[in-house]
Amino acid sequence: MTTVSIKDVAALAGVSPGTVSNVLNRPEKVAGSTRDRVETAIRQLGFVRHGSASTLRAGHSRTVGLSVIDIGNPFFTDVAAGVEDLASERGYAVILGNSSGSPAKEERNLLVFAEQRVRGVLITPSGADPRRLALLRERGIAVVLVDHPAEWPDQCAVAVNDVAGGSLAVTHLLAGGADRIAYVSGPASIRQCQDRLRGAGRALAAAGRDPAELRELAMPAMTAAAGQQAALTLLAEDALPDALFCANDLLALGVLRGLLQAGVRVPADVSLIGYDDIDFASASAVSLSSIRQPTYQLGRAATELLLDECDNPATHAHQQVMFQPDLVVRESTR
Repeated sequence: MTTVSIKDVAALAGVSPGTVSNVLNRPEKVAGSTRDRVETAIRQLGFVRHGSASTLRAGHSRTVGLSVIDIGNPFFTDVAAGVEDLASERGYAVILGNSSGSPAKEERNLLVFAEQRVRGVLITPSGADPRRLALLRERGIAVVLVDHPAEWPDQCAVAVNDVAGGSLAVTHLLAGGADRIAYVSGPASIRQCQDRLRGAGRALAAAGRDPAELRELAMPAMTAAAGQQAALTLLAEDALPDALFCANDLLALGVLRGLLQAGVRVPADVSLIGYDDIDFASASAVSLSSIRQPTYQLGRAATELLLDECDNPATHAHQQVMFQPDLVVRESTR
């Protein structure tokens, strides 16, 4: 079987071998019409480049690593879609690692990324030793934090203002007449949960209330099953809160199911608001009010910063991008 070479592709496309190489390695530098001709020739000839050889020559691959806390959460699925779409447009592949909230598993993912000689790493940290990220940077692997503030001033990060989001949620509940508010949270190690709690406390203080009035019910996971268990815990007590703020929509959907099964009316008896505004929020039995995050844009923005650092290290300027969340009001709140 004859091996198809870059020269064969160049001849069919009517361009130089260097142009074919640019399409394979730096597609953004090639005019769209020329790139289309080269890609058509690649498909017609069935050309496959020898990735391992190019990796050894360059010291890295055309791949980036993405480590998230829970790929089963639609929030991270949407972030990953933004990452993959832009990476693909720029000629990169994405290796996905799911830490499941485990620092040990996260560190194993980062080790695999390093072994694969990825150009860069996008990560939503779950509590792994920060020195692991520092070691990646020392090896020339760019690191961008996703949905997390920067660890160092000379590092890119893309996040959402979760303090503002927590404040939006509780301010909305207070405006609807809520008196006793509880916060259904996730593990204390997750920064987003703590930031949303801080925002909730600020909203209470701004309304002349004591932030200590906010009862926190911390669950071991941020899943619908954990939310349903939280509902059972609350239902077993003498009196239900008249409003619940959940740290994400999966928790809120589980709480909603538990309350409805017990005959509790939402929002007549209990107002309920979640966080993330995943697709399921608007499709639930009682459509869920939520705090919307620009998840897809979060992934694209982080990838844009990472690839700029990878491809233009001499001119790259580190940025810390902070998106603002929005309140989405539906049927579950008064």
